[in-house]
Amino acid sequence: PVVQHNPLPPSQIPHRAKSLRTSNQPLPRAAMDASAAGAVAKAKKYVVGRKLGGGPRKKAVARSVKAGLQFPVGRIGRFLKKGRYAQRVGMGAPVYLASVLEYLAAELLELAGNAAKDNKKSRIIPRHLLLAIRNDQELGKLLAGVTIAHGGVLPNINPVLLPKKTAEKEPKSPKKAAKSPKKLRKKSSDICACRVLPNANVSPM
Repeated sequence: PVVQHNPLPPSQIPHRAKSLRTSNQPLPRAAMDASAAGAVAKAKKYVVGRKLGGGPRKKAVARSVKAGLQFPVGRIGRFLKKGRYAQRVGMGAPVYLASVLEYLAAELLELAGNAAKDNKKSRIIPRHLLLAIRNDQELGKLLAGVTIAHGGVLPNINPVLLPKKTAEKEPKSPKKAAKSPKKLRKKSSDICACRVLPNANVSPM
C-alpha cells in the first residue's frame, strides 16, 4: 500500500519561512561593505610568503650574492631543470655547480694571462689558452679531447732532427806573425845600396 504524507503548508514550515528580503531588492550598503571586507580578509589569509599586516616587502637578494659567487646560480638551476638531467634537482646543486665552474674559469684565465704576459701581450688570444691548458697537467687531462680553434700546437722538435753538435773541434792553425815594417825598410835600403855602389867586384860563382 502507498503511504501518503500530508505535507504542511509552506507558511507553517520554519526553515522555509519568508525571508526578510525579496529577490528583487538589493542588499543594503552596510551589508555590502561587510561582505567585501570579509572577502578581502579571506584573501589575505591565503597569501603565501607575506606576513599579515606587515610593512613593505624586503628587497630580493640573488642566490649568487648569498653564495659569494660571480656565476649565476639561478640561471644554472634553470638549465638543470630544463635539461631534465634528473627528476628532481636540489637547492644546493646549482650553487655547487656554479662554484666549480667559477673555479675552473678563474684557474684557466690566470694561466692564460701568464702566457700572454710571457709573450709580451696585453690581450688573451686562443693561442694563450691552448698553451695554458697543454702546459698544465690537470687541465690538460681534463680537456684532452678538446680542440681550440686558432690555438695551434705546442712547439716540439724531435731531437733526431736537430743538427749534431761536434764534441771535438779541430785546432785552428796558428797564423803567421806579420813582419814589422822596420825590417822591410832595412831590406829595401840594403838592396838600393848594392845597386848604387860602383865597380863592385863580384866573385864568379
